[in-house]
Amino acid sequence: MKVKVAMVLRYVILVLGAIIMLMPFLWMVSTSLKTQPETVKIPPIWIPKQLQWANYIEAFKAAPFARYFVNSVLVTTVTTAGQLFTSILAAFAFSRLNFYGKNIIFVIFLGTMMVPGEMLIIPNFVTLSKFHMINTYWALIVPWLASFFTVFTLKQNFQSVPDQLYYAAKIDGATDWHFLWHVLVPISKSTITAVTVLQVIGSWNAFMWPLIVTNTENLRTLPVGLQAFTTDAGTNYALLMAASTFVILPMVILYIFLQKYIIAGISKTGLKG
Repeated sequence: MKVKVAMVLRYVILVLGAIIMLMPFLWMVSTSLKTQPETVKIPPIWIPKQLQWANYIEAFKAAPFARYFVNSVLVTTVTTAGQLFTSILAAFAFSRLNFYGKNIIFVIFLGTMMVPGEMLIIPNFVTLSKFHMINTYWALIVPWLASFFTVFTLKQNFQSVPDQLYYAAKIDGATDWHFLWHVLVPISKSTITAVTVLQVIGSWNAFMWPLIVTNTENLRTLPVGLQAFTTDAGTNYALLMAASTFVILPMVILYIFLQKYIIAGISKTGLKG
């Protein structure tokens, strides 16, 4: 009896947690289908009297979202590919190779994870301005081609692969490069997929940095484009929520299809958060 009660209580808690997590998304979709007066009505209403599907068309035309979409895809793709490449190489070096000062360097890099990202905005901006990269695609891409969080996550996974497999590959004449890309990477597919998805979501949703380093519309990304619905006269919440819906929709679809890899990858590394 106690086991059944505990199981029912567990499911009740999980369902309540899921509802709480979903409420902001449901409210966003609901607001995107309202008229402007309905968005500020007190008490608030969940279901509009008449669904305003035209809000999505109007929101898409309010700013060059097609251009923003191309920019977001480009920046996300390049930064993710670059970060994976550098992180895989660094993780392999820290997990399998022996070189002078490896542990000290790793601890120093690990310490950088304690530094809030906001503290790096000014140094990164000043550095890029010295190289005349402000208001270019380079400014959106270069600072994010490496991430020690990804390095740490992959290192934990690479270290879980038995040493015997590495030694067997070396006996068969495989080089470190061949072992990395033909043995280690395929074995670590779930973890690599997990960090890839996390990087894609982070890059796609980035707002502060693209806002700071871009001055023209043709370089801005989707999250920055949402500013088009906030003016001195106020915010058009219906159009803002409509635009926000089609901005986050690709990430929701991506997560739904790859969630099992994310869960499997994170569980392998032993990370919690």
